[in-house]
Amino acid sequence: MYRDIYNAVRERWDKVAKPIDGLGKLEDIICKIGAIKGKTDFSLDRKAAVIFCSDNGIIEEGVAQTGSDVTAMVCANIYKGTATSSVMAKCVGADCIAVDVGVKADTKAHIEHKISRGTKNFLHERAMTSEQAKQALELGIETVGRLKDSYDILAIGEMGIGNTTTAAACAAAALGKSPCRVTGRGSGLSDEMYSNKIRVIDLALEKHRPKREIYDILSCVGGYDIGAMAGAYLGAAKYGIPVIADGAVGLSALVLAQLVRKDITDYVIGSHRGKEPLCGAALDKLGLESVIEGSLALGEGTGAIMLFPLLDMAMAVYNNSTFEELNMEGYKR
Repeated sequence: MYRDIYNAVRERWDKVAKPIDGLGKLEDIICKIGAIKGKTDFSLDRKAAVIFCSDNGIIEEGVAQTGSDVTAMVCANIYKGTATSSVMAKCVGADCIAVDVGVKADTKAHIEHKISRGTKNFLHERAMTSEQAKQALELGIETVGRLKDSYDILAIGEMGIGNTTTAAACAAAALGKSPCRVTGRGSGLSDEMYSNKIRVIDLALEKHRPKREIYDILSCVGGYDIGAMAGAYLGAAKYGIPVIADGAVGLSALVLAQLVRKDITDYVIGSHRGKEPLCGAALDKLGLESVIEGSLALGEGTGAIMLFPLLDMAMAVYNNSTFEELNMEGYKR
């Protein structure tokens, strides 16, 4: 069914009055979206960015420039509509939904479901229990299920100080790569802090030695936001709603989701190849293409949100006149 619909959308593209494959990757994405939805005639008018917010105990080790109070502030700003992600979403006609899965402080969110007030410091103990890891994954699946009838497409993002550290640790464990190959500077660390960040991840992975299994990796070195995003991707496959992955943290979650479901990338759209080194490593491993090459490193799902207007333009062309309707001879593949 998936491949049949994909090919049917491709056939429609080839009839549209434009050169064959003229919109490149955007045509491929529209084919994928049709296959996910199971139909050739569909809309992407109802859009939302879903931002999972959580704190990470590992910031006690000096791996971030700011403290956990910033996570609560940004989560509240998403709720108020003043965060960067909220402003960008409003600009492209999308809603922006904050989901509190583990913010340390009390804050405002559209969906509140604290698993706990942040994770533990994984340099010294497991970040979370296996049960909490399962809760995070299930919450992501449930969130997509809750939104599936209200929206046509979702951008998946996160907010959590220290989460480029958890993302790099999860990616290193899942991809079997050295932390130095997937760890970046996050929000602009100095050379000294960057070296410390790699050292902390190295020591933690050596201490816990997580199995290449989603719950073990999450419980050892993960974050609730990463677990919930992995669940959101699995929810996309379960409920037939396309979702867009963002940058480093979102892609680390997608690598984990693939440990559960090997075909998960059939249901997830790549948005950008960000500045963090794990972006390239994850995209290459997943075989997922990015559309935007902007050296982005903001988070909050902003790279995924940026894809919305490009998809709107692609859909406008997809629904435009065909060669036959214009009484013109079309291109041949």
